[in-house]
Amino acid sequence: MSAAEGAPLVRYERDGPCALLTIDNPPVNVLSALVLDALTEALARAERDLEARVVVLLGAAERAFAAGANLREMAPMGPAEARVHGGRGQAVTRAIERLPLPVVAAVHGSCLGGGCEIALACDFVVASEDAVFGQPEINLGVMPGWGGTRRLPRRVGAARARAWILTGSPVPAREAHAQGLVHKVVPRAELRRAALDLANELAQKPATALAAAKFALLSAIDPGVDAGLAYELRLWSALFGTPDQREGMAAFLEKRPMRLAEREDPDALRERLPPADGEGDGPKPLTRGTRHP
Repeated sequence: MSAAEGAPLVRYERDGPCALLTIDNPPVNVLSALVLDALTEALARAERDLEARVVVLLGAAERAFAAGANLREMAPMGPAEARVHGGRGQAVTRAIERLPLPVVAAVHGSCLGGGCEIALACDFVVASEDAVFGQPEINLGVMPGWGGTRRLPRRVGAARARAWILTGSPVPAREAHAQGLVHKVVPRAELRRAALDLANELAQKPATALAAAKFALLSAIDPGVDAGLAYELRLWSALFGTPDQREGMAAFLEKRPMRLAEREDPDALRERLPPADGEGDGPKPLTRGTRHP
């Protein structure tokens, strides 16, 4: 429940063939564990609602679609707790991708961290001119953990994804549109209507064929998504309890600059963050005729 007693954290409404899922956790739609669970339930409801043919995801907060995860929940977590929490966030993004309905995100204001990762999982992103996207987790001593490292490169390309994730810099809507993340940018007052117009266009298509095309496209774009998400979650959770994670989140909550810790010993770092191929001594060097993955 939201701050208003009895009010749902994710509202479910129908507008003709469109299921409207509205995140309602003022003031900035922070994605707490309860919000994530409510969103998972609302997505499941949309799948069971046979009158629904498209889902539109919106934010009720004035200043944000979703400003990211709940840092007060996350700051004290260790690796085991973080793995469970990160799994909850990844479950939402995979539920969006596995939903046999197109999902349109109507994004305004802040769309950062976990909020951006949820938008990345949607089939279309319609943004208002004031929308700002970003993956600022690096500034908190961690990294994206709900699918950002997997989905952002496939939307904007590897070079731009590196810039987003390694600098943590915000990206305005127009720039996100130019990079390929955003389908359309409209004035704030026209956002809901623009998202519904696209949703109603999709609702006029054969539902089973839409589902098949959605799943085929996802398979073509990223056939190894589940393995990639598992590796991301392994790395993300391993960052919890490190000096930089503890300091980064504390500094954010206390509204002060972060004090960087010393670099970790290389052997300890390899043990904490093993490469994706599972080899303890790191990736094999490239040889003649070998391509980067």
